[in-house]
Amino acid sequence: MTDTNPHGPCAAPPPRTMSRDARRRQIIESTILTIAERGYARTTLTAVAKAAGLSHGLLLFHFETKEKLLSETLDSLSDEYRSNWQAALAAAGPAPEDGIAALVRADFLPAICNQARLAAWCAFWGESQSRPIYQTRCGPNDALYNRTLEAICARMNADHGYGHDPVRIGRMIRVMIEGIWLDLMVAEKPYDVDEALATVWTGLAAVYPRHFAPHGPRAPA
Repeated sequence: MTDTNPHGPCAAPPPRTMSRDARRRQIIESTILTIAERGYARTTLTAVAKAAGLSHGLLLFHFETKEKLLSETLDSLSDEYRSNWQAALAAAGPAPEDGIAALVRADFLPAICNQARLAAWCAFWGESQSRPIYQTRCGPNDALYNRTLEAICARMNADHGYGHDPVRIGRMIRVMIEGIWLDLMVAEKPYDVDEALATVWTGLAAVYPRHFAPHGPRAPA
């Protein structure tokens, strides 16, 4: 796992004068770190202000309530995740197996798969049943990802002769990755991102054996 401090362990403190957008970005990053350290329910405006090195009043100037701050933090995480997988997919090769591999690797890049962000995601997921915030803020992005992955799985059938239900296989891939994210947070014996990826490749090898192996995508025949 990577360092949870987005500025690095020896980074200088943020400047006193920042643009509005930069200051809000700083506060959101501090919110992610605070959620990771304290959990969703125990995250307070005071704790975030302290983490950001700001006064409580300045934080309130940018985010009037805890609910608004948490909602915009979740928006930021969701949009960051969407931009990450879309960029990875755009850079992938044209074959459907290239798309699947790109989506998998994107989920384990250091900018996405780090302790602070995984902990924040887990905290929001834990609140999804009792608070509508997650479905309201992330539902459209989740639906877009699901449709995209299912379409790629359908192309695996069409292009390579597999006969799997693309909705179920897409769900399996998604749940496998989300489960590994959770396991990275709670596993009794921690393992690294390479092992996490190997676990996903092993699952894909069972479904698409001509295109994936436990070590990763197979070379084209």
